[in-house]
Amino acid sequence: MKQLTDLLSTRCQSLDTSGIRKIFEMATTLTDPINLSIGQPHFDVPEPVKQAAIDAIQAGHNGYTRTQGIGQLHEVIAARLKKELDWDLDRDGLGVLVTSGTSGGLILSFMTFTEAGDEAIIPDPYFVIYPAGCSMSGAQAVYCDTYPDFRMTAERLEPLITERTKFVLLNSPGNPTGIVLTSEELHDIVDLCNDRGVLLISDEIYDEFTYPDGREDGHFPTPAQFTRDMLLLRGFSKSYGMTGWRMGYAVGPRDIVNAMAKMQQYSFVCAPSMVQWAGITALNTDITSFVAEYDSKRRMVLDAFKGVAEIVEPKGAFYAFVKVPEHLGMTGTEFVKSAIERNVLVIPGSAFSRRDTHIRISYATTDEKLREGLDVLVNLMKRGT
Repeated sequence: MKQLTDLLSTRCQSLDTSGIRKIFEMATTLTDPINLSIGQPHFDVPEPVKQAAIDAIQAGHNGYTRTQGIGQLHEVIAARLKKELDWDLDRDGLGVLVTSGTSGGLILSFMTFTEAGDEAIIPDPYFVIYPAGCSMSGAQAVYCDTYPDFRMTAERLEPLITERTKFVLLNSPGNPTGIVLTSEELHDIVDLCNDRGVLLISDEIYDEFTYPDGREDGHFPTPAQFTRDMLLLRGFSKSYGMTGWRMGYAVGPRDIVNAMAKMQQYSFVCAPSMVQWAGITALNTDITSFVAEYDSKRRMVLDAFKGVAEIVEPKGAFYAFVKVPEHLGMTGTEFVKSAIERNVLVIPGSAFSRRDTHIRISYATTDEKLREGLDVLVNLMKRGT
């Protein structure tokens, strides 16, 4: 009799377990580890958002919603886009799709726009779903090498575009680097994609976590400032501590968003109903105090590694991508093993890149844990100096 594993598709077999999830599972085996690995806010869902979800459950909002999401949430999203970007859904012919997390929006994007023989350009370093999405859809991931400054620019992108390119996937603020592109850089990318007939997808899950020095005139830089002919992906997980609630949204030209909705009908069906109702409250919740707190943690990380290791200053998200000092003669993976021996969890850069020269630190934790973890990491990096 065949082994059941012989029945696995090549698509499934091509995927390895996420390097992030490997560390996450490892955390369950350690006693009170200093966990600087998972990209999950350390603050809880704000009380008004919790109450809104409870009220929705008690009001009976527990069944399917329409695939696109409830109209009341669409109205709040539309008002936000109008205020921030002057995007008008009716005037500009735009559609909104509420998705099962921003990750759900990403998977729908790959399944909607790419198939075998197509290419999708992604940054290196990248969020782990990007190359996996290509594998799942049969497309070829084309990596835009952004080392050493981690900026995905039009100059770096242009030589990679071919007749098989379907889209460029942009992530700013970026995971794992925290890099925030400037409006000028984003404008150049928009022009390039328009000129070459390539869709631009902007993954903006960390839009709210853009620090003052990453903003321009107080605003978060986004390619949506310059075009409506793109796909905008945003979410609730990071900004409101709702990582387990699984909700995001996609906005773009109505025809392509409707195509994504068709794919969602046969996969996710709809985002969780009670969470959609809570999302209305979330989008009206002030999180500036959380952002200010994380800005302080970012400074703590930068100060700790000053003169110890190379780090490109993050201006968004809550990560630092730190280069392992060359004098150690270690890969990122080897360094992470040494850190784990000392009860500190971080992620090797190889989980996010074809290189294994860095580690990713998440500073989404308490100040006390962050200081303890940084002390361990800095001391490890100083060995041999």
